[in-house]
This record gives sequence, C-alpha cells and structure tokens, in this order.
Amino acid sequence: MPAAGSPAARRTEWSLEELVGRVLERQPRALGRAISVLEDARDRGGARDLVGRVYARTGRARLVGITGPPGAGKSTLVDRLARRCRQRGETVGILAVDPTSPFTGGALLGDRVRMQSLYTDPGVFIRSMATRGAMGGLARASRDAVDLLDAAGFDWVLVETVGVGQDEVDVVRTVDSVVLVTVPGLGDEIQAIKAGILEIADVFVINKADRDGVERAFKDLQMMLSIGEHGPWLPPVLKVVASRDEGVDRVLAEMERHREHLVASGELAARRRSHLRLRVETLLKERVVAAADRLLGLESEVERGFAANLDPYRVAERLFAGVVEGAREERLP
Repeated sequence: MPAAGSPAARRTEWSLEELVGRVLERQPRALGRAISVLEDARDRGGARDLVGRVYARTGRARLVGITGPPGAGKSTLVDRLARRCRQRGETVGILAVDPTSPFTGGALLGDRVRMQSLYTDPGVFIRSMATRGAMGGLARASRDAVDLLDAAGFDWVLVETVGVGQDEVDVVRTVDSVVLVTVPGLGDEIQAIKAGILEIADVFVINKADRDGVERAFKDLQMMLSIGEHGPWLPPVLKVVASRDEGVDRVLAEMERHREHLVASGELAARRRSHLRLRVETLLKERVVAAADRLLGLESEVERGFAANLDPYRVAERLFAGVVEGAREERLP
C-alpha cells in the first residue's frame, strides 16, 4: 500500500468530482479507479453516487456481449474485433468477466494476458472483473461499469462473459446485441445448444472453423434456428477462424447490421428500457433484504423459522412486514 502523501497515494485521492471528470476524459487510471469503486461491496453509496453523476451521458455506445462455452475463443475474437474497430478510428472499452473461485475469491484474469498487446493503445480500455459468485456470467458491478465506459465516450463496449451455460442469459439483459461463440466438435451439438443460450443470441459464430465437424455444427445451428420462433431478425451463422483473422470482418458487419435493425425497429429503446427495469428491480431487492437484516436480523429470523418449522413464505412475510413497519416509522415526524 502506498504511503500517505506519496505520488501513488495522491493518484487515487480524487474527489468524486475529479474522478468523474477524469472518467469523462477517458483517462485509463481514473476508469480503473472508478470500476474499483463499483466493485467495492462495502461502499454501495459510492457506486450510487458515481453512476448518478455519469448516467446522463450514457446511451451512445454500441453495447455487445460476447458469450459462449469455455475454450471457444471468445477472447481471441474480442481482440480481433477491437483491432478492426481501431483501424477504423473507433474507440473500444472491453469488460472481461472472469470466474471467481468459491474458496479463495480469486479470479483467473487470463484475458489481460491474451489482449496485452492492446494495452498500449490509448483508444482501448480493458478491465477484467471477477463474478464474485454472481450468477449469469456477469459480475454484479458490470452493469454499472458498462455505464462508465459508455459515458466515457467509447464507441464500442464489448462485454466478454464466462461460459456457464444457461445462467449466461443474464448477458442479454445488459447489452444491445449478443454474439454467441461456439466451436465444432462439442459432441452432441444439439444438446449443447439446448443447454445453452440459443434463444438470446443475435449473431452465431462458429469459431475454429478449420476443425473437423464444422459443417455439422453449421447445419445443426441452422436447423435449430429454422424451427425456433423469431421476429423480423433471423440470427446469421458465421464460420470464423479468429486466430487467423478469417471471417472477423463479417462478424463486425453483422454486429453493425443488427444495431441498425434495432434502431429502425424501435427494439433498441425497448431493450434498454428492459435493462433499466431489471436494474431497478435488482436494487429494490437488495435494499429490501438489507432493510430486513437491519431491522429484524435476517439470520436470526431464519433461525427462528427453522426452529419453529415455518415455511419460507411465512418467514419472508414476517421480514417484509418488518421492513414496511420500519419504513413507516422512519417517515413519522
């Protein structure tokens, strides 16, 4: 830890106004510091104040989730997409959400190694975030971090998530477009798709398409799409070898085409309204649980219910009643 007053310490001793100003200027150190504030579970007020200051500047970035099973080459594809965007003069913010050990709390932040050549590019910001036990493949703070990168003026915000199967559907509630990356040779591709996130993907990418079995994977995906229910957007299925830069331009083109579709159809506004509702619901649930614990003691009420063999509905009703009564008393003069 740097000594108080040292240059390293002074770099992080910014007021909220200073931090926000530096974030809006896309200063990498400030962006990193701000995301650390969002990740600090002990300081939810800090996250609230920070997001509150930047939220009015959001809504301009193209938000894309890159998801799929482990080993599909998501990080390589993200790296190649970022390079393409930079060649066109566009800026890119990357959030790589990594699994957290349930025992040590540590995360395997391998994306920093895979993308290290992008770190010297001032138009790219990369941050690995640990899930910290959150389901859905996304860190709890990742939604707020997307806001920060959006407000900072990045043209693209790419969110790469851990491949955790059905729980991965959480990504669709955070971004505008979802790219599902898979590979041939998973065994029973149909079963793998059923256990995954077919219904939320907007673009399908079969990476490592130089492997045996690519045609079977391609046909299986097309068959599943043909029998599924879709609106006016039919997700394309693309064959890519990201490690050799083959097919990456087509992926970027389809991402842009989907964005144009969302804007033209009004679906972009609908999706973002849905994102806001989900976040509001999540915050309300957190506040109710926190209030129940503060007013009645969540653990003690659970212990009491267990001893009395009460069903979970009755325990929850008692806790909720305590929250309502406590709120009423706090409003009294």
